[in-house]
Amino acid sequence: MESFTESTTTAIINAPLESINLTEWLFTLKDKEYQECSASHIAAGSSVTEDGLRTSINVEEIAGNLLIQHYVEDISKRDHCAVNSVSDSLSPLGRTTLIIKWELKVKKRSDSSCELSNHVVISLTEHFLQLLNEAGVSDLEPVRINMKDNLEAHNIEETPLFAANIQKKALSGVWR
Repeated sequence: MESFTESTTTAIINAPLESINLTEWLFTLKDKEYQECSASHIAAGSSVTEDGLRTSINVEEIAGNLLIQHYVEDISKRDHCAVNSVSDSLSPLGRTTLIIKWELKVKKRSDSSCELSNHVVISLTEHFLQLLNEAGVSDLEPVRINMKDNLEAHNIEETPLFAANIQKKALSGVWR
């Protein structure tokens, strides 16, 4: 599925690259910690797929849409983690799905700091397009612009808070 909209935001982590493990951070993030990283975050948990892949289940409300994301691990490195979800979306128009790819990368800036990149890509499903069609929405451009604006605002809010949580854990030596 091709990208409908996407956003990338960066933040500084004042910890050495070697002390960070993005994949472990994502799959061990506690519910309360997730909630503290955005006013939109409602809940988070983790599970395992039938074939043994880790999952991160996140619930958030963005612009009146309740999103239930079922992220399954795709790339699992210390400095690069990517997960994919067929996410449930509940809005005033009804219930549908979106495809969301969430990718975190960290790169070294100095011996004591890194840059975190938080990249989110949203793709539409046939079910989402059908819901819009049933609601009489034929022009997707206003939908794309609205979705992009909301995604960027959310990413700008959560990325520095994710970075702060990662930094705290990295400096405590949790991933040695």
